[in-house]
Amino acid sequence: MKRMSFSVILVSLCVLSGCVRRTLTINTEPAGAVVFLNDEEVGSSPVSVDFTWYGDYSVICRKEGYQTLNTNWVVKAPWYQWPAIDFFADVLWPGTIHDQREATFALAEATTPEPDEVLQRAEAMRREAVFEED
Repeated sequence: MKRMSFSVILVSLCVLSGCVRRTLTINTEPAGAVVFLNDEEVGSSPVSVDFTWYGDYSVICRKEGYQTLNTNWVVKAPWYQWPAIDFFADVLWPGTIHDQREATFALAEATTPEPDEVLQRAEAMRREAVFEED
């Protein structure tokens, strides 16, 4: 009888065990930019993806007619995901915890440089690249 009670309690704990779902949502202004997280394409903005770890994410946003945005996004862990406490949230908490993070990135319009500026930059690069013989 004790084994049966123990088995029922153990199965109940496994069925009712907790779960943490983590989601990153990335918006861009304007919408429709292709978004890369850690060099992996995740879709067009607005885009939501599940993630498994907290920390520093590389974010690249590209859209025709706009400058490519290359930045970092630090996602900090909430208190219930700190070491030692996270066991209770991940395993023992009855139900699901949804940690949803959202960020918006503004893209600057692409500009066409003036012809004189292009020539000056080309001349500067040529001076740096040419090896002068003595």
